[in-house]
Amino acid sequence: MNIRKLKDAFAGKLTLAAAIFSSVIVFIVAFTLYLRSEPILEVKSPGDLLLGSTWMPFQGDFGFYPFILGTVYVTALAMAFSIPLSILSAVYLAEYANERVKSIILPLIDLLAGIPPVVYGLFGVLAIVPLVAGIAPLFKNSGISLLNSGSYSTGYSILSGGIVLAIMVFPIIISVSYEVFKAVPFEVREASLSLGATRWQTIKHAVIRTALPGIAAAIILGFSRAIGETMAVLMVVGNVVKIPSSVFDPAYPLPALIANNYGEMMSIPLYDSALLLAALILMLIILFSTLGARLILVRIERRMHG
Repeated sequence: MNIRKLKDAFAGKLTLAAAIFSSVIVFIVAFTLYLRSEPILEVKSPGDLLLGSTWMPFQGDFGFYPFILGTVYVTALAMAFSIPLSILSAVYLAEYANERVKSIILPLIDLLAGIPPVVYGLFGVLAIVPLVAGIAPLFKNSGISLLNSGSYSTGYSILSGGIVLAIMVFPIIISVSYEVFKAVPFEVREASLSLGATRWQTIKHAVIRTALPGIAAAIILGFSRAIGETMAVLMVVGNVVKIPSSVFDPAYPLPALIANNYGEMMSIPLYDSALLLAALILMLIILFSTLGARLILVRIERRMHG
C-alpha cells in the first residue's frame, strides 16, 4: 500500500515538474531574446523602433512599423477568411454529414494539415498570385480604402498571403471545432428539439453556444499558427518594406524579415540585435493576443454559467 502511495506521489510530482518546465520555457525564450536585443534598445527608444517606418540598416535606421502592420494585416485577413468557413465546415461534419461523407472528408482535412508550408507557398505562387494580379484592377477606385488598388498589381500582396494562410489554418480550426461539437452531450440537442426548435436553431442556439469555449480555443490555435508562419508567407507576400494602403499592396511580415535576413549581413552594427528584437516583438504580439483571447473566453464562460 505504501509503495502504491509513493508511486502515486512520484507520478504527481513528475507531471508537476513537466508542467512547470513547459511553462518556464516561454520565459527562458523571452528572456534570451531580450538579452540579445539589449544593444539596440540601449541606443534606440522603443517608440522610435516600434513606430519608425524607415528600415535602412546601413544607416542605423531600424523602424519596425511596416513589418508589424504587415504581420497584423496578413494574419487578420487570414483569420477573417478562415474562421467562418472553418466553423461552418465543422458544423456540417458534426451535425449533418453521414458517416460515408465523414470517412472521405476528415482524412483529407488531416492530409491538408500535414502538407509542408513550402508546398502551400508554391501553390500560392502558381495559383493565388496570378489570381490576385488578375482581380486587382477590378477594385481600382473602389469605395473601401483597403480595397483601393492601382491599375496594376504583381499579385504578391497581403491578399495573397492572407488566402494562403487561411488555407493553412483551415484544417486546425476545423479539426478542433469538429471534436468540440462531437463532445456536446446529445441531451442538449434532444432538449432543444423537444421544445420545437428546428435543427438549425438547435445548432445555432444550443450546440454552438455550449461549444463556444472550445471554438474559441480552436480559433486561438489557428491564430497562433497564422501569425508565426514563415515560409509560405514570404513566398507570396512580396517582401517590400512599405506601409501597405491596400490588400493588393506587398508587405513584409516579421517572420519573413527574420527568415530572410538572419545570418546575413551580420557585420552591420546592431543588425543582429534588431532581428532578435523583431523575434521578441513577434513573440509579444502572440502572447498578448493569446492572453486577450483567453480573457474573452473567460468572460464568455462566465456569461454562460452566470
